[in-house]
Amino acid sequence: MDADQARSADEAFMREALAEARAAAGQGEVPVGAVVVLAGEIIGRGRNLRETTGDPTAHAEMVAIREAAGRVGCWRLEGATLYVTLEPCAMCAGAMVLARIRRLVYGARDPKAGAAGSLMDIVRDRRLNHRLEVTEGVLEADCGGILREFFRCRRQ
Repeated sequence: MDADQARSADEAFMREALAEARAAAGQGEVPVGAVVVLAGEIIGRGRNLRETTGDPTAHAEMVAIREAAGRVGCWRLEGATLYVTLEPCAMCAGAMVLARIRRLVYGARDPKAGAAGSLMDIVRDRRLNHRLEVTEGVLEADCGGILREFFRCRRQ
């Protein structure tokens, strides 16, 4: 796959994550969405569900990772790519390392809690037994825009 095809695929899967983020917003959740892709197929989808479930771990990435692991029947998601609209927090970044996800693609940076390069860099920490490839800024304007709009409406 050449660079243009890879960029196109990344954008297509990020649009799927954005659809999950919009669904989260429709439920009154912070609009973050994620999908896990293996061999070109979505094997896990997730959106923030903390308010809906009362579960502090129900971040979009965690929901998507759980679904993907259930679908493949194994906790190891080697070769998988996780697409998420917002840079993962420490919990989600740690889960990606533990699940052996190969690659992380995210849209908007999170300077307050991002653990894939902004505040810290868990997914590439050489002290850990696994590191992810990271691509940031895919559909960044769309990913950041949905969050800004959500919080603008909440403040009104």
